[in-house]
Amino acid sequence: MAPSAPRLVLGLLVLSLCCEACKKVILHVPSELEAETFIGRVDLKECLQSAEFISSSDGNFKILEDGSVYTTSAVSLSAEKKTFTILLKDIQEQVEKKIHVSLVEEERKAQTQKTRHARDTVLKRTKRRWGPIPSVMIENSLGPFPLQIQQVQSDTAQNYTIYYSASGPGIDQDPKGLFYIERETGNIFATRAVDREQYPSFQIICFATTPDGYSPEVPLVHTIRIEDDNDNAPYFTQDLFEFSVPENSKPGVIVGKVTAEDRDEPYTLHTTLKYRIVSQNPPVTPAFSLHSDTGVIAVLLPQLDRELVPSYTLLVEVRDMAGQPFGLCTTGTAVIRIEDMNDNAPCFKQMQYETRVEENRVNVEILRVSVVDLDEPGSPGSGAVYEIIKGNDDRSFEITTDKNTNEGILCVVKGLDYESAKQRILVIAVNNEAPYMLAPHSQQLSQSTSSVTVHVLDVDEGPVFKPCLLRIDVKECEDIGTTIGRYVAEDPETGNSEGIRYRIAPNQCNWINIDEKSGEVRTVKVLDRDVGDMRRGQCNITVLAVDRNGKTGTGTIQVFIVPGNKNYPRITKTEYIMCRDRKPICLTAQDGDESPYSTPFVYRITDRSLASMWKITRHNDNSVYLSPKGDIPFGTYDIPISVIDNGGKVGENHIKVNLCDCVTPTECNGGKSRELTGGNVTLGVWAILAMILGSLLLLLILITICGCCGSGVMHRHVTDDCANHNLIISNTEAPGEEVMDHNIIPLQNTCDQGGYGIKTGDQQTFEMTKGRGHTLESVKGGGHQTLGSVKEGGGQTVMDTCRYSYSEWHNFTHPRLGEESIRGHTLIKN
Repeated sequence: MAPSAPRLVLGLLVLSLCCEACKKVILHVPSELEAETFIGRVDLKECLQSAEFISSSDGNFKILEDGSVYTTSAVSLSAEKKTFTILLKDIQEQVEKKIHVSLVEEERKAQTQKTRHARDTVLKRTKRRWGPIPSVMIENSLGPFPLQIQQVQSDTAQNYTIYYSASGPGIDQDPKGLFYIERETGNIFATRAVDREQYPSFQIICFATTPDGYSPEVPLVHTIRIEDDNDNAPYFTQDLFEFSVPENSKPGVIVGKVTAEDRDEPYTLHTTLKYRIVSQNPPVTPAFSLHSDTGVIAVLLPQLDRELVPSYTLLVEVRDMAGQPFGLCTTGTAVIRIEDMNDNAPCFKQMQYETRVEENRVNVEILRVSVVDLDEPGSPGSGAVYEIIKGNDDRSFEITTDKNTNEGILCVVKGLDYESAKQRILVIAVNNEAPYMLAPHSQQLSQSTSSVTVHVLDVDEGPVFKPCLLRIDVKECEDIGTTIGRYVAEDPETGNSEGIRYRIAPNQCNWINIDEKSGEVRTVKVLDRDVGDMRRGQCNITVLAVDRNGKTGTGTIQVFIVPGNKNYPRITKTEYIMCRDRKPICLTAQDGDESPYSTPFVYRITDRSLASMWKITRHNDNSVYLSPKGDIPFGTYDIPISVIDNGGKVGENHIKVNLCDCVTPTECNGGKSRELTGGNVTLGVWAILAMILGSLLLLLILITICGCCGSGVMHRHVTDDCANHNLIISNTEAPGEEVMDHNIIPLQNTCDQGGYGIKTGDQQTFEMTKGRGHTLESVKGGGHQTLGSVKEGGGQTVMDTCRYSYSEWHNFTHPRLGEESIRGHTLIKN
């Protein structure tokens, strides 16, 4: 039924169109017409105002929207007259009109037309006024209106009465009514001002016809060009231009380009633009130049120092009319950021440092040093790299950089002996991570150094943390009280941690605590990088270790908060409509966590019954396709799907799929469907088919049983001693009447009931059934024979059984076997 529906709709549409012949038109043409020849114009709007479809019944002719008739190929009028039909259709209004066009050779015109033919020599002039040069109209003209802009005339107007008309944009197309042409003179007028930026030109088609519809001229395509007026100021393509340039760049280095546009006519003074810099902020020595023609900004100042001026803001101007004062102008803003280069060396805040350390202490922090660097903080140009260049021959000391504070951490990595050296003098130097990039003609930078005097104390040493600086990474949003590490100290004398008590020094960030006895570090609050002082993501905590003698050792724990798996993945869209094409559905999940706790996702259908009906196919790391496995019934399915992110967090989702018998999803938006879940699913096609086959099989068995039982009841054996019954052979098809005849064989009644045509013992059974398609069967055997006679009537069957000897039966029937068979009876001998 579905494929025939479009044909039915189309047929109804065709029947609903009102086809009506509108008028007849006669066009006088030469007997020989070349291809693409204009032969006349037909007023289509007189028949149908809005024709959406225009066609010709003859493929040799084409009709334009304005009614102009052209030949598509060479045509020869073999007869005196040729006709075709123009078909006009308005699909929306369901209206159809026809115009019958007749072409007549010019020699067959009326007498008035013969006179015109005699004067055709007048048309052979060398000077033509039918094709004037394109008209020009000033943009935003002040009038007065109507304003004449051109005149078209046909040379045949000297001999005939010519009427002029026009069509096209500005006349009968948008913008309608902007132009019109005088019917008698051919003067073209404008009725109002025109914006060139909206309508740069118009092409109209002018027609010249005689009062009787003859067109002595080919339709003229006339161009009206709108001359530009400088009514648009140039404008920058961006509200703000942002550029960057490395500091210490040489003069002439290109920074960027500002661009502007003008909506006026291209390649004229109205769009010839000039650029200039109006002002610079800060108002110091001009640092940049601006090319007046191209808008390219280049470095002008020999030395750009980011440490002095990190950025410049330029106010730039663009002006049309080649920059002349009377041109229109616009201003814009350009911001130039100076990129940092490593042109400043780090310098120690102090030239000398003193510190103390107890003997035999190992991996203990003894001093922090800091530097000053004028380069951009956090960049490789300001990152400090410390080294010990003197006094550390035995490598007892080590200095590292704290990446967060840029400080140098001086630690003792080998135990010092007070008796060997009561003090150690170290020389520390500092450099940057990135190499130096100096300005031209500048002096080389000198390396900054500082001396550190380390006093070795001869005291009973307290506990020593190993290592002196412990970094602990904590996952974001861990539960309060989570153990994140263990920081223990040892007694240098015993080498163990017995009897040492731990505590956190006062005035530290309260993110963690440490177990007094075991040194286990636990969180005291939920660490979230989006909250308060945790935004920095790290904290340095000083830990104190106290032994039995009250000796104290210190160590530093650096706690870093790393992004955790705190969000469950969820599917963004949970309701879908699937039509009969069963196109797979794309499921996409989102997780607010960062890698590695987001994608790739793992999708699973958690309901087993629905998992046997639906399948999931991977699309990419965060999307899968959901589609049915087979021909499942229509309805609404609530499918539970779990999404597991890369961190193992499981998000439970329920996807509601409306499996609808539709072509497009919009057909099922308002409908109601059965909701099918794991516990309520309709039977499938195979299940229904199995039920039907089972029912048919059961019905067949019942029919077979009834047939067997019926045959056993209806048939009785014919015995030899049967009496009071007769077997009559009749040539009539209807039931016969009871008659008394010497040919009637008396049959003996018997109460014996047997099977239907069953041979038992040495008996041979004969059966004769009366009615349509009845048969007489003869079965030979030994002993004696059985004759069965069945009569039909009233929908009930009566079976009489009589028995005769084979010789008696043969003597009765043999003379009659040669006769014509009774209609509806068949004799079968076995």
